[in-house]
Amino acid sequence: MHLRGAVTVLVVLAASVRSANAAPSPASAGADTVVVFTAASLAAPIRAALDTFARRTGTVVLQENGASLELARRITDLHRIPDVVALADEEVFRQLLVPRAASWYVRFARNRMVLAYTDRSADAARVSAANWYRVLLRPDVRVGRSDPTLAPVGYRTLAVYQLAEAYYHVPGLAARLEARTPPALIRPNASALVALLQAGELDYIVDYESLARANHLRYLRLPMDIDLGDPARTAHYARVSVRVPRRTDTLTYRGAPIVYGIGVPRDAPHAAAGARFLAFLLGREGRALLGAHAVDVLPEPEFIGDSVPSVLRRAYR
Repeated sequence: MHLRGAVTVLVVLAASVRSANAAPSPASAGADTVVVFTAASLAAPIRAALDTFARRTGTVVLQENGASLELARRITDLHRIPDVVALADEEVFRQLLVPRAASWYVRFARNRMVLAYTDRSADAARVSAANWYRVLLRPDVRVGRSDPTLAPVGYRTLAVYQLAEAYYHVPGLAARLEARTPPALIRPNASALVALLQAGELDYIVDYESLARANHLRYLRLPMDIDLGDPARTAHYARVSVRVPRRTDTLTYRGAPIVYGIGVPRDAPHAAAGARFLAFLLGREGRALLGAHAVDVLPEPEFIGDSVPSVLRRAYR
């Protein structure tokens, strides 16, 4: 994937116990603070880990959730620097944050795309891996997707459509599936789509398996040639790309297996506390909390960069 230029669209989706700009209460004066920017699809599992970490350490924990590209822009363009940033696509680190805004990050989880729906979705009883795209093309079926200018799940959905066109040998399928979602049904991130689906405003969304599982949705696993979930198919996924127009430039996403990244930015106000939270999150208990929220953690975290804090290096030698 190549991400060129600054992200030019900002949608504020702050969802936290407090705003990251809020001052700690007097009772917490002198306590460590950790501010975490979290991709929407990781909001609930990271929240659970933060709450446990806070109880154990007395740390004041603040969380802001949003689409990954939006969060990166908060750092690079608005100079709002958290202590930890967790993103749904590791490539956002590579292309937008490293090396200027961050010198290292950790690959820590993977995911795959699925077709999510509910019992009341049209054709819910008959949708299958063989006919799902035909169901989505029905004029009476409401299909939602995420905004590719804000969220990796948005451009990944369009990549899935392109891979499906080749897999099912249906010329023009990708464009037809993309056209099935009018602007009114495009949302900033995966979590916003889940809410519409649960409310009955949508019949289907192509979204992350972790969100479908965590929200107890019905979902259909797509063929591995399509779902962006198999590292062994890296070269196959890279055959497709998605160009996302911006006001002044273009983002080009090349298909790739889904990998999540997390790290501490260069100018984090509480970098040491952020690193301690990461040590907890990537340790046995934190990984168990992530797994309990349907996050598919990697067998071992993978450190990218040459300045990973010693508290993390020591823990994972």
